[in-house]
Amino acid sequence: MSATDPTRLSATALSSLLAAREVSSEEVTRAHLSRIEALEPRLRAFTQVLHDEALAAARGLDGERRRGENRGPLHGLPITVKESLDMAGMASTLGVASRRGHRAAGDAGVTALLRRAGAVILGRTNVSQLLLYNETRNPLFGQTANPWSLDHSPGGSSGGEATAVAAGMSPLGIGTDIGGSIRVPAHCCGIVGMKPTLDRWTNLGSNSALLGQEAIRSQVGPMARSARDIALVMSELDPATMAELDVRVPPFPFTEPASVEVARLRVGFYCDDGLVPSSSAVARAVVKAASALRARGATVVPFTPPGIPDAVYGYFAALSADGGATALSLLQGGELGGDAGDIDVSLRSLRTMASLPPFARRAAARVAGLAGERRLQRLLEVTGPKSVAELWRATHALREARAAIASAMRAESLDLLLCPPYATPALPHAASRDFVLAGSSAMLWNLTQFPAGVVPVTRVRGGEARRARPRDRLEKRAAEVDAKSEGLPVGVQVVGFPFSDHVVLAAMISIEDELAGEPDRPVTPVSPPPLA
Repeated sequence: MSATDPTRLSATALSSLLAAREVSSEEVTRAHLSRIEALEPRLRAFTQVLHDEALAAARGLDGERRRGENRGPLHGLPITVKESLDMAGMASTLGVASRRGHRAAGDAGVTALLRRAGAVILGRTNVSQLLLYNETRNPLFGQTANPWSLDHSPGGSSGGEATAVAAGMSPLGIGTDIGGSIRVPAHCCGIVGMKPTLDRWTNLGSNSALLGQEAIRSQVGPMARSARDIALVMSELDPATMAELDVRVPPFPFTEPASVEVARLRVGFYCDDGLVPSSSAVARAVVKAASALRARGATVVPFTPPGIPDAVYGYFAALSADGGATALSLLQGGELGGDAGDIDVSLRSLRTMASLPPFARRAAARVAGLAGERRLQRLLEVTGPKSVAELWRATHALREARAAIASAMRAESLDLLLCPPYATPALPHAASRDFVLAGSSAMLWNLTQFPAGVVPVTRVRGGEARRARPRDRLEKRAAEVDAKSEGLPVGVQVVGFPFSDHVVLAAMISIEDELAGEPDRPVTPVSPPPLA
């Protein structure tokens, strides 16, 4: 890529060039389509490339610009969209065969608003099967690779988006997040991702494997190569406009991050949530981000939210309340019919656990406890089918956990938190099986419904690619991941109170600016290595 290659530029830079008519939307779109063509055989980020449709849209938008029409900062800007978000006439399969016959009647709310704002949709990106694990692989579209290392996953379930953005195939993407599905891929691929406050952006037309499950809800959000790019799209897709489409969206306008005085913020940070000890590089990244905000004048203090382990186990208790029946029905044909197809290796444990009768689950939990696998024991104890009363109690416990965390933050006069997005750097392919607790730091902010973003901070150093004295198989798996992690990017999570999305973004921008030019900070777009 040359210095003037549009695929090297951020969404904000491209928006400025398009507005000044120094480059056309067709030129920018062609450049990205060419890069997709060159890299897609290695990365497999896309489920569908809309080549002809994108070029036609770009030409039409260029014509509007020549006539003096301007839709705003997204006018003519190429973007990509996660496969689980509806697009009219297309299937949102979630990587399962039973949904291949599904055809959306219209666009998802965010997709419709992006088109209205003049964005050019390049294509749809790959997902984990049923959107339920932190890799991106399914039997329909294959396995997506991380552009930093083809042997590693980009995370999931929005890993196709993360790979597309990190590799320069798209300047801006839209994902969804129910347990870190935007933030973990951003961390793994060295880009920026934002899970807004729940319902700050419309979720209409966002498909899920757990329809009707409301205790933990998925949230649509943006992914890009800089926090300013995230602010650009959040400013343009204003919640006040979204409220006209979706009654769940409060009609409050988006506040610009530039209005936030970072030097007046009080920020807490923690490196370990008490579930899976963080890798050395992940812990170092949190401390480094804390130092960056301190250098910008913020007050930064150690702070660990109360009750994290109980809250995270409550997350799994709520999501498994149907015993896995809803997800398994999709894997086995579902209401739409069709064959079962293959089940990804990372979901086979779900099938096994769902098939266990209660007495067998209790026996397995006891065996795990006797073997010293205390976290596995607890996970087996809390997951499984529940009565309505049990689900209500579990949901109440989640809301109590949210209130306790908010109260503790207010008692310390905190505006924000810094913490890991995941316990380790990117996983080698197929390593997510039985490693679900590694995502606890991200899941916490889904169950609390707080806004949370991830910003790239550093890369794993040689001496950090190891873990001392792993105690059980969960930590042994983490040690295996660490051993293969040298050189991979590491991000840090920034968390705020509900509706303080602009404060989260202001801190993310400040971290980016303070660390700009540091030699070990991940820089994207990155060109993936050649196939072996």
